[in-house]
Amino acid sequence: MSRRPCAFKQRDVARAVRGAEAAGIRVARVDIEPSTGRISIVPAGIPVAISTEDAELDSELAEFEARHGQN
Repeated sequence: MSRRPCAFKQRDVARAVRGAEAAGIRVARVDIEPSTGRISIVPAGIPVAISTEDAELDSELAEFEARHGQN
């Protein structure tokens, strides 16, 4: 059984990181999907914001639990 060629090269990863850093993005990590070679840059220091829809859903749940109590 022979090995198939790698879908990405180290220079592809280095190029993606350099491009992100040139755009002012601090890189926390690089994710690579081995089968397709897809390179994803995960930025550092960006807080995850709760969307308005999620906040509304949380408040509705809190109101429901206040009216009906928790089991």
